[in-house]
Amino acid sequence: MITERVSEAADSRIRERIKVHGDPKSSKFKVPEPIVEANDVNFYYGEKHALKDIYMDIPKNKATAFIGPSGCGKSTLLRCFNRLNDLVDSARVEGEILIDGEDIYAPSVDITQLRKKVGMVFQKSNPFPMSIYENVAYGPKIAGEKRKPVLDEIVERSLKGSALWDEVHTRLQENALGLSGGQMQRLCIARAIAVEPEILLMDEPCSALDPIATGKIEDLIAELKSEYTIVIVTHNMQQASRVSDYTAFMYLGELIEYDSTETIFLNPKYKQTEDYVSGKFG
Repeated sequence: MITERVSEAADSRIRERIKVHGDPKSSKFKVPEPIVEANDVNFYYGEKHALKDIYMDIPKNKATAFIGPSGCGKSTLLRCFNRLNDLVDSARVEGEILIDGEDIYAPSVDITQLRKKVGMVFQKSNPFPMSIYENVAYGPKIAGEKRKPVLDEIVERSLKGSALWDEVHTRLQENALGLSGGQMQRLCIARAIAVEPEILLMDEPCSALDPIATGKIEDLIAELKSEYTIVIVTHNMQQASRVSDYTAFMYLGELIEYDSTETIFLNPKYKQTEDYVSGKFG
């Protein structure tokens, strides 16, 4: 009981320390060429209020990182952008999320087309139990492409785009489950970009990888953002500082601070942001 009371008191102090003051709408950070616009977004899992009054814009063809301690709402917000949270029965979203000016929660939105436009790479690599070639060709085939020369071109382009072609081009008919962990994750990136999305969401894509494989993914992110908008969730502060152009710090469902990555790590506006990125809590 004493331990619980001490923990609750500490958590209360942290909550108070990182409370954001003022109207979040009035302090919405402006970015060039926003492709995603979140306006007063609130999200609930049943009675749990998981996201609170989120206002933010995601810039086109840049890498934006979401950072914050576990359970702060980073992945929940990320999954709002392609409506993966719809798969949770008790989930409910309020507010507005625009992609290319279109409200993605409007009743007329085709969710299949939305998820083609907004690709996803998960924390754990999840290649299908089929050949490397079929993994990459899967999305275009589902979309109706049956011509083999076209599929061949898509597979090659996507594997080159994920920096995997040189390692697997002689093994395309082998089972994808025989790849290393880092190769599997890059294959999942190839599968995501095969359908030519505008936005690529990455939910801790390097958390299960060794440093060498992580470095390859980070180098790949730097290359991909010239063609795609990247939004990445990460617990790794060094990774966020290396790969992203903009960084959002979240805590307890609130967006505490959002700015250029350089500002967040070198000159944050709030002390609580400084405390987090310097490792004082989290």
